[in-house]
Amino acid sequence: MNRSELARKINGLSHITGEFRLRSGQMSNEYFDKYLFEGQPKVLHAIAEQMALLIPEGVEALAGLEMGGIPVVTMLSQVSGIPALFVRKKAKEYGTCKLVEGGNIAGRKLLIIEDVVTSGGQILLSAADLRKREAVVEDVLCVIDRESGGSEMLAKEGLRLHSLFRMSELKNTGKG
Repeated sequence: MNRSELARKINGLSHITGEFRLRSGQMSNEYFDKYLFEGQPKVLHAIAEQMALLIPEGVEALAGLEMGGIPVVTMLSQVSGIPALFVRKKAKEYGTCKLVEGGNIAGRKLLIIEDVVTSGGQILLSAADLRKREAVVEDVLCVIDRESGGSEMLAKEGLRLHSLFRMSELKNTGKG
C-alpha cells in the first residue's frame, strides 16, 4: 500500500464527526478514532512500513506510549528491527513497579511513538519521566498530527515531532 492509498484508508476507517472532547480538553467536531485503524493488521503494517522511513538515525529503542502507541510501536519494531519499549502513564504500584517495560533505558537514545498528537501533553509528561531515568529523548514519531499546537509545545521542550500524516493532509485525501 503506497502512502496515498494508506492516507485514504486511514481517513476512511477512522475519521468521524460529532462532538468530541480531546485529551487536551479541547472540543472538536471531528475525530480520528485510532483504534479503527490500529485494529486492522494490513493497515497497521502499512503504517509501520511508512513510519520506519521516518526513524531518525541512531535510535536505539522505540518507546510506545500507553495505550494507543502500543500497537503502533509493536508493529514498527517488527518492521524496523529496533527493540520496542512500553511506557506507562505512571509506574505500576505492584510487582516490578516499572514505568517502562521491555528493557533498560538509561543512556539509550529513545524515539517516542504515539498514535495521534493534539497538544502533546502526555508526550511531554512521558518525555520528562524518561529523561529523569537518564534516557536520551529528542524525537517523537506519530501517525497523525492534529495540527493543534502539539509540535510547537514539544519543540519548547527540545522534542522534534515527526508525523506520518497531518490531519489536513488526511482530510484532503477522500475516503478509501
